[in-house]
Order: sequence, then structure tokens, then C-alpha cells
Amino acid sequence: MRSWPRPDVPTLPGSGRLPALHDTATGTRRETRVVDQAASLYVCGITPYDATHLGHAATYLAFDTLVRVWIDAGVDVTYAQNTTDVDDPLLERAAATGVDWRDLAASQTELFRDDMTHLGVIPPTHYVAVTDVVTDVARAVARLLDSGFAYRVPTADSDVDDVYFDVRVAERDTSWHLGLESRLDADAMMRFSAERGGDPGRPGKHDPLDPLLWRGRRADEPSWDSPIGAGRPGWHIECTVIAEQALTGPITVNGGGSDLVFPHHEMSAAHGAALSGETYADLYAHTGMVAYEGEKMSKSLGNLVKVSELVAAGHDARAVRLAVAAHHYRSDWEWFAADLERAEARLGTWLAWAASAARSEREEAPSGLVARLRGALSDDLDTPTAIAAVDAWITSGAASSSVDVDAVRALLGVDLRRA
Repeated sequence: MRSWPRPDVPTLPGSGRLPALHDTATGTRRETRVVDQAASLYVCGITPYDATHLGHAATYLAFDTLVRVWIDAGVDVTYAQNTTDVDDPLLERAAATGVDWRDLAASQTELFRDDMTHLGVIPPTHYVAVTDVVTDVARAVARLLDSGFAYRVPTADSDVDDVYFDVRVAERDTSWHLGLESRLDADAMMRFSAERGGDPGRPGKHDPLDPLLWRGRRADEPSWDSPIGAGRPGWHIECTVIAEQALTGPITVNGGGSDLVFPHHEMSAAHGAALSGETYADLYAHTGMVAYEGEKMSKSLGNLVKVSELVAAGHDARAVRLAVAAHHYRSDWEWFAADLERAEARLGTWLAWAASAARSEREEAPSGLVARLRGALSDDLDTPTAIAAVDAWITSGAASSSVDVDAVRALLGVDLRRA
């Protein structure tokens, strides 16, 4: 599937450091492990029916920063991202609005591409729609059935069985176990499963936490023919299959919002371990939640602040990026109009500084500002400290140079070459 244009990323003098990230699975901060100067990244994409709100933007800007820091450290990055263009929330929104689900998914995916372009996000190497890999998912589910990691559950409203993953068999036969990534207790797992797309009360399951792999066809729902019966993929297996196809395991970093830690990322890891016999990912990184007027920003609450609407209202997308980056990616934070006002004022100051630097000869050695940016961003993608470093550099009256302006573009993703 088509992604979006790649922004220009300057090559800076010298080399940056390998980034260290907070690992959700261990609760520790550690350097990302690259092999032969190569790294892989999987970040869960949108379900395209309300793109792109600032919660989305915060996640994709965080991992865009990771990609930029890796590139600056001389790492070859292979990045995969999906778009879940068939799923219950999308189908429900399409039915409620009277829009064909395929048209809704296509229009919202295109809006997401535009938003990522405005924000200067480096596109994934592999941008994959779930509808393009349904046959591959069915084959993976068949493998899990054949190897005993999955089982069928009859359902009254379909002539095709649903297929579920057996978490207890996975715990017995692989290195994966419940809580390996999330470190949650049983009560929390049950609660999050019920809140986040699971069905712990479904009769016929071996364990309440067993996740759906394949949903047998239902009337008035899209389905695909397959050797395991007509139907459509479950949520977690989609990402596992896309990652398995696009990336060499284990994935260097598996990322997404913190609301995906359980069950989505933990079950994706379980599926990956069962299919490959290997560890799914080396490190799990997650972004915080963005609130608005005292509540979580979410589709269900109808309180989304969207990038496209901010840009349409005349706000500079670079200021939107700066407003988001002023908060550490792992923190939960609340959006206020003042965030954007401060970011627009900051952007104006930075642009005036860059205008004088544009007349200077390019320096061959990195300046003190470049070193500060590299230091901050390699330390768990500390964008607030990096932004403060630019502010302090400008305020100090230190001589500006084109390499400094390039560093802001390369590492923070803010292009200061135009007013």
C-alpha cells in the first residue's frame, strides 16, 4: 500500500549515539540493540475512521524521532506499520454514518497520509493494509491450528467456527507467558481484555483471556474465503503476520500507545512466539495518553483534536509538531490551546534565528548545539530537553550556523528553511 512522501533528512557531521529507551517489559531503560548497524521497528497503525487526532500524532512523532536518532547514529532502519482497514469499530462507524466501510477506510487513510506529510514524519518502509494480507493471516491461523496453539469455537450466528489462540499452550510450549510484557496481574488482564476488544466471557473458550484469531463469517459483515473457513482476521494476529513478513525477528523495537500494551502487544508477541519459536521483540516502547479538558482524548468521547483541522484553521504543522514534542513521549498529558500558542511563538523565534544562519557557510564539525540535541534525544527520546537546548542556544546569542539548522530538521523534524 502507498505510504506518503519522505521528508528530506540532512546528514550531520559526525555520528550520533544509539538511543536508549524505556522498555515496558522490564521497566528499565536500555540501549537499543542493533545488529550489523541495522534495526527494525514495528508500530501499530490506525484503525481508519477518525484520523489523525493528537493521540495518534504523539505516537507517530515519538517513533519518528526514534527513526531519526537511529539514522543519525548510522543505523539502517526497516520500519513496518499497518492500517487496520477492517475491524469492528470501523464497521460500526460505517454503519452509523451510512458510508461503505471500504470508502470510509480509504478516505481516512488518505487523511492520515496527508497529516503525516504535514508533520514531516518519515514514512515506514512497509505500510501494509490488513485487507492486503487476509490470505496470509488465514494461513498463519491454519499453522497455529495444526501445531495445537489454536482451537475452534462454534458460534450460533455463523456456519463457520471462530478460531481462538490458546494462551496456556503458548505458556507451556514457548518462552512467552502472560504478563511477560505488560507485567499485569490476572485481575488487571481480565479488566483490560474486556475494555480493549477482548471477550473474556465468551462460552467455549479454554481460557477467558484467549484472543480471537479468526472470526467466522457473519451476515452483513465482510468476509474472505479461506481453507479455515470464510471470515476475517482477529486483531492481534494481523500485526504479527505483517511484522513476520516485513521484518527479521526479533523486532528491535515494537511500539505504540500505552493502551496497546495489553492485550494487543502481549498477544501479538504470543502469536509471534508460537509461529516462529523465537522471541517476538527485543524491546517494547509505549507512548502516553493525551487528554483534553480533563478527559482522555478518544473517539468514543467525541473530544478529538485533529491535526487536519488545526492545519485547516491556519496553524503551521511545524508548530503542532513542536507542541506535541514539548511533552515527553512516555508521559500522559493534556492538550490546551496554550500549547499551540507557545509552540507558534517558539517557531517564530526559531525561524528568525534560522534566517541569519542560512547566510553562513556550512560548518564541517558539529556545534555544541548538535551535541546537546544528540545527547537529549539518545536518552529516551527526550524531546522537551532537546527543545529547551535550542531555546537556550538562541537566547544565549551563540553564533548560528547552517549545520545547527540542519540538526533541528534532521533530529527534531522541524524544517526552518522557510518562513
